[in-house]
Amino acid sequence: MPFTDKQEALVNASYEAFKENLPGNSVLFYSFILEKEPAAKSLFSFLKDSDGVPQNNPSLQAHAEKVFGLVRDAAAQLRATGVVVLTDVIKLGSFHVHKGIVNAHFVVVKEALLKTLKEAAGANWSDEMSIAWEVAYNGLADAIKKAMIVELSLLLNYIQVVNLFS
Repeated sequence: MPFTDKQEALVNASYEAFKENLPGNSVLFYSFILEKEPAAKSLFSFLKDSDGVPQNNPSLQAHAEKVFGLVRDAAAQLRATGVVVLTDVIKLGSFHVHKGIVNAHFVVVKEALLKTLKEAAGANWSDEMSIAWEVAYNGLADAIKKAMIVELSLLLNYIQVVNLFS
């Protein structure tokens, strides 16, 4: 089923609601992540050396805005072309592989994203809005996972070549 104009509009409207309180919603987002997966703290440089989730942290806010923005961009791509294409596919794949990201992390982030958006949208939140974000997030996550597979393939080929000359 194609991603519709209405779904994109729902994503855009709730993204704007998220950005209206970027500092608070960013803290909420990472709090939800750590509530579900405390070990994820080590995956984020801006959380590693802090107790809990730091308030008014520019790096935390920038990363949250990037994550939510990438999902919003994925919604636009899904509506326009039916697929999500990463502009920085090599970098995103490599970054996620080297951080040790696994499928379960994508699930935790999606749950935290949806919970945060529900809080941000308030009375405007709906099942239809949730589905739109979920579809867009899944499209982005699938694109990142494909990039990770490419990166892992390159690493395995590299290891094989090094072993040939060892």
